[in-house]
Amino acid sequence: MANQEQPQGRRALIVTGEASGDLHGANLIQAAREIDPGLSFFGVGGRRMEQQGCEILFRGEELAVVGLVEVAAHFPAIYHAFKQLERILRSDRRPDVLILIDFPEFNLRLAAKAKAAGIPVLYYVSPQVWAWRRGRVRTIAQRVDRLAAIFPFEPQLYEGLDIDVEYVGHPLVADLKLTAERDVYLLRHGLDPQRPVVGLFPGSRRSELKYIFDTIADTARLLRQKRPQVQFLLPVASSLKLSNFHERLLGTGLEIKMVRDNIYDTARACDAVVSVSGTVTLQIALVETPLAILYQMNPLTYAVGKRLVKVPHIGLVNIVAGKSVVREFIQEDAKPEAIGAEVLRMLEERSYRDRIVADLREVRRLLGEGGCSEKVARMASEMSRGQTRRGATA
Repeated sequence: MANQEQPQGRRALIVTGEASGDLHGANLIQAAREIDPGLSFFGVGGRRMEQQGCEILFRGEELAVVGLVEVAAHFPAIYHAFKQLERILRSDRRPDVLILIDFPEFNLRLAAKAKAAGIPVLYYVSPQVWAWRRGRVRTIAQRVDRLAAIFPFEPQLYEGLDIDVEYVGHPLVADLKLTAERDVYLLRHGLDPQRPVVGLFPGSRRSELKYIFDTIADTARLLRQKRPQVQFLLPVASSLKLSNFHERLLGTGLEIKMVRDNIYDTARACDAVVSVSGTVTLQIALVETPLAILYQMNPLTYAVGKRLVKVPHIGLVNIVAGKSVVREFIQEDAKPEAIGAEVLRMLEERSYRDRIVADLREVRRLLGEGGCSEKVARMASEMSRGQTRRGATA
């Protein structure tokens, strides 16, 4: 536990593997700097967390892969990072609190090691037990002291268990910042504001590029054939290289403007978006841009996952809404012809587009009022001083 007599020099080990987790971690660290300057951070993350002063031990993007086949290929690097972190938990660098952001398969195992070492564990952006493997709520309760829930329906899943669960709202709400008007943004990137713009959002993982990007590119090619005036915007995540896309686009004849910008400016500049499933769909929803969700992965991984997933929707937009707000094109149904037809409908059918926009506005309301990072930063500060429950005396 933290030494209450020495508030300075307290350390938080923070671990995330996703680009979205890097963003949430960076905002958390920034908030903690204001709330508790005596708390420093080190761990696994990306460029944004590093910019906020976190000492990066391992790059999250090198460990974050999805699927049985992909994990097997990256297992040596994942195992090495895990063993190094496990050693830190028992060394003279042991942290005063372990903060875990998403990345459940890796992080829940690390939580068990921290618990055994007597280090309090805070989980932020918790495992999606409501989607699959609901039995894991007991495992989480055994390994985690406090859980910062980002969806309002999550706390009830843990009722009666020995874990302090607090709904803090969704971190993306406070993160929403628009810096440029649509026309200004498009002109800055050499695009015509009077012509339709379709966003191609390929995600932040290399495994997503492997299984999804060719479908996105083929969809863009069909759209260009049917609507030659369409322009394309493609945001490149910080975890990926521009060369990853240049290589895949060679010989396609497609003109696609690739940008590394504020994702909200990019999404708002689009008239419609084709997006991978994940956190990015909520970012698009927050600016109320109609979208179609694409989900493809290794066939073996999908076959196993299909037996485990217990929710009717894959896209977070639809899960939060509790109904089908936007179309999902999953695995063998993710055909460029079908996706392209949906994009054209969003561009050309005004009543259909207006219905989607209205539903996205409701999703935005359901995500809460903001202040999430500050709430979690306070939780981390309290736990670094030994307070493992709300209202408890350290």
